[in-house]
Amino acid sequence: MVGAIALALVFLCGTLWYRFVEGWRWLDSAYMTVSTLATVGFGEINPLGDRGRLFTIVLIGMGVISIGYIVNRFTEALIQGYFQEGRRLQQQRRLVESLTEHYIICGFGRTGRQIALEFEAEGIPFLTIDSNSESVQAAQQMGYIAVQGDATLDETLVRVGIERAICLVAALPSDAENLYTVLSAKTLNPNVRTIARASTEEAVTKLQRGGADAVVSPYITGGKRMAAAALRPQVMDFVDGILTGSDRSFYMEEFRLDADVCPVVGQSLREARLRSQSGALVLAIRRADGTLIGGPTGETVLLPGDAMICMGTSEQLRSLNQVLSPITSKKLRLPKHT
Repeated sequence: MVGAIALALVFLCGTLWYRFVEGWRWLDSAYMTVSTLATVGFGEINPLGDRGRLFTIVLIGMGVISIGYIVNRFTEALIQGYFQEGRRLQQQRRLVESLTEHYIICGFGRTGRQIALEFEAEGIPFLTIDSNSESVQAAQQMGYIAVQGDATLDETLVRVGIERAICLVAALPSDAENLYTVLSAKTLNPNVRTIARASTEEAVTKLQRGGADAVVSPYITGGKRMAAAALRPQVMDFVDGILTGSDRSFYMEEFRLDADVCPVVGQSLREARLRSQSGALVLAIRRADGTLIGGPTGETVLLPGDAMICMGTSEQLRSLNQVLSPITSKKLRLPKHT
């Protein structure tokens, strides 16, 4: 901007000099100024005396300085922009490569943004993928690791470390895209847990067939939750209070019992004394074959592969984690201490 203003002033000075001092026509004055500043080597339009030639020398010098300044600033901006973009991409690549046992959110729309907020509240490592540059910029402005790319492509999932991830959430706007993403993720990492968004009941079935571990339809789930909120408002307030948000007093977590490391496998709940040792409450147990036991009694025996659904404060759940000598962090995510 400064260089352009300086060049315009030089052009104005040259034109006014030739017009009023040398007495040339306006067109001749402007033409002489342009040819002088451009250093094209044309001859003088009209004869010049010593005074006019001295001014022309000064005009050439001023023009070279102004044009040189403009070229320098332009080149500097171009090079800085190139290297800054290179540094940004290199830094992003290092951040992605440093992630392990992380969560991947595919799609940073309204659903993906809410998921990211919940993950951030829990303090777990995650990154987002979106093909839209504006969505990527929005995620980066919120402080998230965001990668621009097509989540349905294997190369994109490999780039974000799908082989090191423990969970992928497909929250893309299209059911077909979510299906392709789940298929690609399961192919690259069969152990990754996949959660997919579906807009119709038919899409729910297809995503389940495609290997999605859990499928959520915002419309179906939203309708059920609204109905429950109307019929059982206090229950819904309590459930929402322990499932989401960063200011919770109670949490719900799941623990999978591994016979190799868990000392209470084979014992009954009464013998394990989990409640007395940790303070956490065992709400339900899902057997390895999928059978769900709600409200287990003291006589319920803990078997290998059982998934215990427990509720308690963050400290109570951490104590329970120590009692169980739990599964690795690839399966268990403890609540952040608040």
